[in-house]
Amino acid sequence: MRKVKEVLRLRYECRLSLEAIARVLSLSKGVVAKYIKLASQAGLAWEEAQALDETALSSRLKPPSEASVVRASQFMPPDYAWIHQELKRKGVTLQLLWEEYCAQCPGRPYSYTSLCVHYRAWAKTLKRSMRQVHRAGEKLFVDYAGQTIAVSNPHTGEIRQAQLFVAVLGASNYTFAIATGTQTAADWINAHIQALIYIGGCPELIVCDNARALIAHPDRYEPQVGRLYAEFAAHYGCAVLPARPYKPQDKGKVEVGVQIAERWILARLRNRRFFSLPELNHAIATLLIDLNARPFKKLPGNRIQAFEAIDRPVLRPLPLQPFELAHWKKARVSIDYHIEVDRHYYSVPHQWVGHEVEVRITAGIIECFHQGKRVASHPNVASHLIPSVNNHHTTLAEHMPKSHQAHRQWSPGRLLNWGESIGEATHQIVQHLLDSKPHPEMGYRSCLGLMQLSRTYGKERLEAACARAAALRAMTYKSVSNILKSGLDRIESSPPVTPAAQTEPRFTTHDNVRGPRYYH
Repeated sequence: MRKVKEVLRLRYECRLSLEAIARVLSLSKGVVAKYIKLASQAGLAWEEAQALDETALSSRLKPPSEASVVRASQFMPPDYAWIHQELKRKGVTLQLLWEEYCAQCPGRPYSYTSLCVHYRAWAKTLKRSMRQVHRAGEKLFVDYAGQTIAVSNPHTGEIRQAQLFVAVLGASNYTFAIATGTQTAADWINAHIQALIYIGGCPELIVCDNARALIAHPDRYEPQVGRLYAEFAAHYGCAVLPARPYKPQDKGKVEVGVQIAERWILARLRNRRFFSLPELNHAIATLLIDLNARPFKKLPGNRIQAFEAIDRPVLRPLPLQPFELAHWKKARVSIDYHIEVDRHYYSVPHQWVGHEVEVRITAGIIECFHQGKRVASHPNVASHLIPSVNNHHTTLAEHMPKSHQAHRQWSPGRLLNWGESIGEATHQIVQHLLDSKPHPEMGYRSCLGLMQLSRTYGKERLEAACARAAALRAMTYKSVSNILKSGLDRIESSPPVTPAAQTEPRFTTHDNVRGPRYYH
């Protein structure tokens, strides 16, 4: 149209001939004559043509014919909004939608090429962020809003700023929001868990920001996801796709979702006062229902309807158990084959003494890993809710060396039962060895010595030796051992001396005072 307008200017303003105009504009004389004829037939003077842009000038010079208007009215245009929504489903193409459109069209349908042209022209009228096509159930976009909301402590009056977490499904724009106290890794993960419970399934990808709480090493090309976040993703069968640093367009869905949540939720709560996070989240949940029920401006339905039709059918089911938060620490196994966690000590197999292990700590369990292999597991009793267990030990027998296990197996009750199984005299000696010490455990070794004597000399001789030692009031392991070595257990004991026959003065009784009877 630029050359057409120049032809008209040179003809009517400069009064040049057709040949001169053709030479100046490098056109044929016939083309110049054609343009001038079209302007004449349209009744278009140069002054009027000069004020028109190229589109308006083209429509004046080449008005649509009645036949073309009639032909255009014969076609039945499709529902472009329906096509736009259906393209979000996995495997759906324009070719398939055109075939369905042709089968259902009551009038004359567009050809496939015409449908593509008209649909793309319609799609350009949408917002730029809507041009990207997201497959159903594929991506969940997550982020925290920049705005916060105040929560007051009812007892102290202290005001803390709660953070607003927002999650948006890519295909349906279904939105979730929840307030957390901070933006720590635990808050991020708990908010993720609540979001997945809210949508009732697991997407394929989670697109997140490069928050240090989640991403161990942010990088434009090879970001490294933090260990806790990676465990969370593995538990739910999702993959994590961090956005590029300083590229908010990579998660444009949630950027828009955050803006909507700030306007639809935070703005409506700005004049309310909250005294706890549960109270705040209850108010957020109420407004969240209205947000997802709001009708789209250019698309049919609302977020709830789009979610039920597009995303929900293809979301993978949630695991039976929700993800349990955990944190990791490194510890070196001490010489007593224990590690310390929160001032409580847990045993590790003794062969790992001196090695460094990784400890996974959850609210209910303590797990120890060496080179990725779990070597120990204990219930977590070191919680701050149980301060009495601090500085105590939790030890499993299988973690102990064989010698330690044998020592640990003995108790006063078991030793007494063993002595009784040998005989009354042996039981009496064992009882004396345990009772005569400041602590029963101090007599364990003497009792174990008696057991060794039973294996060497037999139970009958041990019982006879213990009876002789008891009669002599020499109730020690050494005395029993000497009796057995000297064979005194096989010699019949002399009858006890009656009190009347005793002429020697009485001495204070003591274990170390044997008396004259010992030498009979």
